[in-house]
Order: sequence, then C-alpha cells, then structure tokens
Amino acid sequence: MDINAIPPAVKPARSPVTDGGALSRRDALAALSALGLGAVASSALAQEARPPSPDGLATGGRGHLTAEMLGWDANAKQYVLPKLRYAYDALEPHIDAATMEIHHSRHHASYVAGLNKALSELAKIRDGSGDAALIKHWSREVAFHGGGHVNHSLFWLTLAPEAMRGKAPSLDLAAHIGRDFGSFERFLSHFQAAANAVEGSGWAWLMYDFVAGRLIVTQMEKQQNLYMTGAAPLLGVDVWEHAYYLKYQNKRADYVKSWLNVVNWAMVDELFALARGM
Repeated sequence: MDINAIPPAVKPARSPVTDGGALSRRDALAALSALGLGAVASSALAQEARPPSPDGLATGGRGHLTAEMLGWDANAKQYVLPKLRYAYDALEPHIDAATMEIHHSRHHASYVAGLNKALSELAKIRDGSGDAALIKHWSREVAFHGGGHVNHSLFWLTLAPEAMRGKAPSLDLAAHIGRDFGSFERFLSHFQAAANAVEGSGWAWLMYDFVAGRLIVTQMEKQQNLYMTGAAPLLGVDVWEHAYYLKYQNKRADYVKSWLNVVNWAMVDELFALARGM
C-alpha cells in the first residue's frame, strides 16, 4: 500500500442544498433504511430520548444509541465524522496510533463527505434541479458511502481501551452466543474464520436476525455488499487493508486475533439489547 496515495483528511462540507431541500434527521436516516442500512440508524431515532451513560460509553443493560453517536449533526442537518471517545494511541499495541488516525480522520471522513454529497444530489433530483438520469448512480453512492459511515461509526463504538471497556459479554449475550454457536470459543473461531476469508475488502459481522431471533455471523464485501437485511449489526471487524496494513502488512489473521483484545463488549451488549427491543 502506497501511504502517499492515501487521500488527505476530508472535512465534510455543509450540504449545498437549499433550506427548502435540506435533509432532516429522519429523512437522512430513512434514506439509509431504504437501502438496507438502517437497522441501527432507525434504532437511534427510537432510543435517543434515553439518557446517555455517565462516561459517554456503553455500560450495558438498557441499550442506548443516539443519532449523534452515529455521526448525525441535527443542527447542520448532515452526517459528520463522529468524535472518538478515546485517543488514537489508546488501543495500542493491538491497533497502532498511525493506523487509527488515518483510518478515522481520512478514510471515515471521506465516507461522510461522499454520503452527504450523494444525499444532496438525490434531494436536487427530487426538487427538479438535478439530473434524474443519475439517480441510479447517486443511489449506489448512498449505499457505499452510507454503509461505510454506519459501519465505521459502530466500529469505533465497539472498541475501547482496557479501562473503558466491558471485557466479556453479559450473561444474557453469552447465553445466546452459547445457544447459537455452541460455545463462546466456537463463536470466536467462526467469527475469525469469516473475517479472514472475506474476499478483497470488507467486514465480518456478528448480527441479530430478527426473523429467527438468533445470532449469526456474516461476511460483507466492500461496505455494503452481501449485507443481510432484517438483521441488526452488533460487532464488526473491518478487514479493508487500511485498517491494519501499517502494523500487520498482509497478516490479516494476526490483526483479527489481536483486534479481539480491544472489543468493548459492554457496547455490544447494548446493541444486542437494542436489537431485541426493536
């Protein structure tokens, strides 16, 4: 990977649409929901009235997620890069500071900018000032950049330094993992195998299947391909090379194994509670 080829930090610009065409929080989240990306985004709307955890992170139990935590600025009426709740070097030695800074301030920021741009262009098409022939293109851009934004927003939330994280699943989540995978160890083996076997760039996810009421592990190519609708993402590992190449080079399996040491299981517990309550 050529580090010089990584794009400079992108500061998401305000949406160029007029006030009349500005996106509301509900409109923007609905746009993601329509593309199969809104299981978590929708839960933010339903749960945002709940008071936040005292330390700003998950503490387990009730389930708490807000639109702000997913990177939505209600005043600016656009998606924004969410702030990390820990320093870039806080996950060392498992994830190095340089990778964290590039990953968050450049790669994630570029997805935010792309999502805002795509939603803006679709708004123009709706009000008659845009080119309707490009609706398929901009819809694809929403899917890709929207997936990248939601995925990464959850990614940062489900990681934390030792002093700030839940180090093991709650008894409730652990019981469901045992029921659906045989044991926690079998789940870890399945999850790591799925992450290591993703073709090209993508993710592995622990998800809650609403239909069956069971936990599943899935793969995702790019930021959105193979996404299973009707399921809520709980824990995802980013296996794009930009997530690990500086430290681990081509040793993806080593990265995935080390990454498991910084999972914030308290936040996964909260996402699980949210999913089951939807």
